[in-house]
Amino acid sequence: MAARQPFTDTDTSDEAVRATCDDATTCKRFATSKGYWKDPYIQYFARSVGERKAPEINRGYYARVQGVNHLLDAFIRKAECNCQVINVGAGLDTTFWRLKDENLMPRKFFEIDFPTVVARKIHNIKTKPPLSKPLIETHSTDSLLLDAHSLDSDRYCIIGADLRDISNLDEKLKKFQLNPELPTLLLSECVLVYMTPSQSSNLVHWAAETFHTAMFINYEQVNMSDRFGQVMIENLQRRQCTLAGVEACQSLDTQKERFLKTGWEHADALDMMTVYSMLPQDDVARIERLEFLDERELLQQLLQHYSICWATKDKLNLGLSQLVF
Repeated sequence: MAARQPFTDTDTSDEAVRATCDDATTCKRFATSKGYWKDPYIQYFARSVGERKAPEINRGYYARVQGVNHLLDAFIRKAECNCQVINVGAGLDTTFWRLKDENLMPRKFFEIDFPTVVARKIHNIKTKPPLSKPLIETHSTDSLLLDAHSLDSDRYCIIGADLRDISNLDEKLKKFQLNPELPTLLLSECVLVYMTPSQSSNLVHWAAETFHTAMFINYEQVNMSDRFGQVMIENLQRRQCTLAGVEACQSLDTQKERFLKTGWEHADALDMMTVYSMLPQDDVARIERLEFLDERELLQQLLQHYSICWATKDKLNLGLSQLVF
């Protein structure tokens, strides 16, 4: 019998990273249960609303969801839906279902995550009709391509793969009809920070090399060298969660540099406090009435340590560099 591979620090760290997917889902489920935004699909991925989350966490997730959706939807509109989306490290994200409901579906929506996360998501999709029905409705034949770690339909595809293995990732995406000629939006939320700087650079470089007209939206930590940032790092380390890519999170400039050094033409970045102040203020006023916030300063500190960075290249001249808040 073959000897079992020893369990390494990388395995422990990967397991801790996979656990962050559940954290994000339960936080989103709680915030939507409070009315911060609507997501009728999150309930199928998080079993219960769970314990109460602090108001600043709920507002932080609100800013994240609204900020990312603003850029994502603007890209799809620019491309008139004639595009594809690749959500890298997608976890239990529900964006595909939202886009279908809002008639903003791209030609194809790809999701990539660790095979164990993907297997869970496929199980949820198979056993929950509100998730499976939209896939079947947008599919032209009777059968979906389905195995333990991938599901492929005409408009939605989920693939189990390791983002650190670019050649395997590229091969799997091409097998499932990724089209390098289509305008492509890549999305990562708190994903690159768990990869080493060279691994994340390889991923964003692969994207810049593969697609001539593309946008990459990256949501993650920033300003991590101050005391508040250090405490965030220490808290995650206690859970065996190492931020291997934290050096790219020192400032908005280091966030932009990762893209500008790897073949992207244009890059912008804003911290989430700035994004929060630029969201539609009538809706911000609405959500601020949902819960009393004792520590406005804590919200400010939290939002100043997360950012959205977006990079573009635009051979088709869609006007991608004009996409802003």
